[in-house]
Amino acid sequence: MTATRLLPATFVVLWATGVIGAKAGVPYAEPFTFLALRFGLVIVVLTVVALIFRAPWPRRRPALDAMVAGGLIHGLYLGGVFWAIDRGMPAGVSALILGLQPILTAVLAGLMLGERTRPRHWAGLGLGLAGLLLVLWPRFGDGAGGITLATVSATLGAVAAITLGSIHQKRFGARMDLRTGSVFQYLGALLVVGGAAWLGESMAVDWTPAFMLSLGWLVLALSIGAISLMMILIRDGSVSQAATYLYLVPGVSVLFAWLLFGEALSPVQLGGMVVTLIAVALATGAGKVR
Repeated sequence: MTATRLLPATFVVLWATGVIGAKAGVPYAEPFTFLALRFGLVIVVLTVVALIFRAPWPRRRPALDAMVAGGLIHGLYLGGVFWAIDRGMPAGVSALILGLQPILTAVLAGLMLGERTRPRHWAGLGLGLAGLLLVLWPRFGDGAGGITLATVSATLGAVAAITLGSIHQKRFGARMDLRTGSVFQYLGALLVVGGAAWLGESMAVDWTPAFMLSLGWLVLALSIGAISLMMILIRDGSVSQAATYLYLVPGVSVLFAWLLFGEALSPVQLGGMVVTLIAVALATGAGKVR
């Protein structure tokens, strides 16, 4: 197996650990404050890396395009998810709504980028949603009191944000250097969540070891590692194909919860994980976009 073939699997595993990192760190800081610290640290790390390797910096227009993509992919997406969960949205219901993203991406990529999706690709997307339902269904009864118009709207807004951000990235930023382009992406995201934190939060942080460990993992493994892989997948393939890998994330997250927190996996959830594996193989293999 070549390194290129390992990229999607590595992306899914890293992205799935975001739930674990957030669960460990959110109790010690409000959501937008937490994200602002995360994005600020990412900017510092990526700037140092770019300077060390003398990476080319984008001109004004590409830099602005990167900030728009980052504000959508990182700022509004994660901001909406964190805000909804902070106000009681059950994680399983949130993940189900976010699981609609590959389908929305396929539709909008066809309309906005002219990507043609084969019938087998659509079948894979639909099968992936079915598998997602199987994985998350046993959790629907856990604390559904946080499902309100506000939390559902915020989560749906997050889906729309990452979808539009991925399409914008494909259209305007696919050839940008990942190191310097990501600096401007996270600058755009920092403007979004930093403004929200300044306007609506106390910005207090309890600097416990658990919080610092969580923050460090989310900065290095998620914001730098997983997002860089996502940009590579978008650059080298279609937007809808890259988005399809996100179907695997809820199942992998459930597996991590079982390994780290002892949460039991039901037969239905195991079956759903198998279905999502089949769906991704179908949608990203024989169902490639031409």
